[in-house]
Amino acid sequence: MALPDYCKYIIIGAGMHGLSTAYHLARELRTKKRGSGSDILVIDKTAIGAGASGIACGVIRNNYYQPAMQELISHSVNIWEEDADGYGYLPVGYMQISPESMHEDVHAIYERQKDIAYGSEFIEGEKDCLRYMRGNIFEDWRARNITSILHEKKGGYAHNTKALYRLADKAEAEGVRILTGVEVKELVQNGCISAVETTKGRIQCDYTIIGAGPWANHFWKMLGLPDAIDVKDPDDNIHPNMKMWTYWSLQEGTLGVDPSYGLDNQGKMPPVIHVDTDAPLYSSEDQTLITDDMWGIYYKPDFHFGGIQGGCMPNRVETQEVAVDPYGIDSPDFIVGPEFAHTWTSALAHCQKRYEDQYDRYSKQPSGGLGAFSPDNFPVFDVFRENCYFIADSSHGYKMIGVGKLVAKEIMGERQALLKPFRFDRYENGELLPESKSPFPWS
Repeated sequence: MALPDYCKYIIIGAGMHGLSTAYHLARELRTKKRGSGSDILVIDKTAIGAGASGIACGVIRNNYYQPAMQELISHSVNIWEEDADGYGYLPVGYMQISPESMHEDVHAIYERQKDIAYGSEFIEGEKDCLRYMRGNIFEDWRARNITSILHEKKGGYAHNTKALYRLADKAEAEGVRILTGVEVKELVQNGCISAVETTKGRIQCDYTIIGAGPWANHFWKMLGLPDAIDVKDPDDNIHPNMKMWTYWSLQEGTLGVDPSYGLDNQGKMPPVIHVDTDAPLYSSEDQTLITDDMWGIYYKPDFHFGGIQGGCMPNRVETQEVAVDPYGIDSPDFIVGPEFAHTWTSALAHCQKRYEDQYDRYSKQPSGGLGAFSPDNFPVFDVFRENCYFIADSSHGYKMIGVGKLVAKEIMGERQALLKPFRFDRYENGELLPESKSPFPWS
């Protein structure tokens, strides 16, 4: 397909946000008789799902301490449910299993889930939590220091690449063009963006949408936006000169056993398991202490990954200049290694007896990736330079399939209340999303 000289809407990035926006914007244009999918061009420098969306573990959960995130995820779950088979979505549910230090926060999440009719069950007390897990989920459950369980009956996980290609097919059926191998070199600006300069040539445009995931900082700079900002917290304290984007190295991998090894007491697919705990973690190999600090783990049997797939807390990247490329398993710097394998398999054994002698089954296939995080660790959805919608998000994006539908409506002039808490001016106005007590920066 030849590169056009002009396209009304250019979407940069063929991941979850870019493809969802393309599909839903095409539908909006057709429905409102203001154009069609042929007015939209998606470009990506590599391929569909070549970034964070393509390596995502695919977990879809509502377990957020931030009310705005809970409402946004609830909206996205509705989109997943519209085409569950097509997206490879498995609505097995999700469990947040927590220690006493998180009890109050998780209870608040449960109460808000009731308010938005997001079906869940809350179990309290160490004995009742143990009884619930052994009787309903895993008879070999043995995680310690657990005093609350939030069992979300909705959500679960999806086949990461299947969902992306389903969205691409839907977008192309609406007339959207998707061109890969096209790298953006410059956003041509004169107040607003008039063209996108690429390695294949210049494309004039009326509107640009950026959904570039881990490359958020790259395009942030291309737009001439600040590397550091002053941030007002909810108590009106000003935190000057905070980095706009920081990177976290994602820690995920797969235990190379048959996925059926992780089925529940009834021989069915269990909910996605997420455990945070302050119980000491000991090595399943030699019983030495790994940590007595707060730690967390998530996992699920996954036939796409071919085993028990999951991860643990990410590592903050402290270097000043971060090389996002090459990305994922091609990176020489951000691949998980033996330390992660040791910690994660030991954490599995801490949770369930069946994993206590399985550490040597950890898959040696490379795994890893980067996430780009804002000052409060949550996305920015906003318009810059008058005609550029920036979906600045990484590590939340895969589960938020519904953001593209909301963005499409905003591009058509319909402001969306679900996106308002994620505007860039929240840092200036002291309207940061609240921070939880979880060891994960995105919870």
